[in-house]
Order: sequence, then structure tokens, then C-alpha cells
Amino acid sequence: MTMPGARNWPKWFALAALVIVLDQISKLYFNSRFQYGEIRPVVEGFFNFTLVYNPGAAFSFLHDAGGWQKYLFTILAFAVSGWLGWNIVKRRFSGMMNLAAAFIMGGALGNVIDRLAYGHVIDFIMLHYYNQWFYPAFNLADSFICVGAALMVLDSLKKPSN
Repeated sequence: MTMPGARNWPKWFALAALVIVLDQISKLYFNSRFQYGEIRPVVEGFFNFTLVYNPGAAFSFLHDAGGWQKYLFTILAFAVSGWLGWNIVKRRFSGMMNLAAAFIMGGALGNVIDRLAYGHVIDFIMLHYYNQWFYPAFNLADSFICVGAALMVLDSLKKPSN
């Protein structure tokens, strides 16, 4: 089934590449200008920049698994990105779903670059509430993945059910 608004697939791959570039530039910046564990407040009591390394997945899932998780998450990122890219090329997605897929592919592959280059993912965004509650540190790739997932949910809600 061909979806309307999904005909210009190269632009979605270009967007995914732009996400990768922005993600990698931001990680290089923080990795070169911060010491590991350093915290710099941006908005007091809410938002900091920091530099931490995550050898696992989201929320440091499997961070202490011994190294095999790097390969699992790399294979998973390639598989998901390949499936999303194939569906973009085959024009099976709506425009919003293509946008979501581009964000997810760019974010997933941005984190793969870290895993392959460093053995861990570089995180630098820290949200908290006056040192009483902390959200796990994350990066631009993670942000794009989350926005992409939210767009996928929104896209699925607007479709009529059979």
C-alpha cells in the first residue's frame, strides 16, 4: 500500500543524516569541554549539563552486563533502522510516520556510532528537581528517538481502526 505524502524518500534519509550530525557534534563538544562527571547548572534546580558515559541502553539498562550488550544494541539499532528505512522507500508510511522514522533512525544510528567508537554512549543532558529527583542523563539522539516514538503514537491515533 502506498501512502500519500511519502513520495520524496531521499529527504527523510537526509533528515536522519542531519540528526546524526547534530548528535555527534553535540557529543564531541561535551566530551572535549567537560571532565567525566562534571556538572554545570544551566537552569538552577532543574537543568544541568554533565558528561557521563552509558555502556547500556535507556536508563542504563544492562550497563553492567560485561560488554555483550554493545553488540545487542548495535544489531537492534541497525535492524530497526533498516526496517524503518525500507518502509520509507516502499512508501508505506504517512508523512508524519516518515518524520518519526527519520528521527528514530538518526537517533539510533547516532548512538551506534558512540557504541562502536567508544564502547559506550555519551550523555550530557540532566534534568532534575532541586537535587531531590533526577532523570537519567541523555543526549540529542535519545531526544530524537523519543520525539519519533511520540510522533508514531500520534500517527497511529489519527488512523481509523478496522
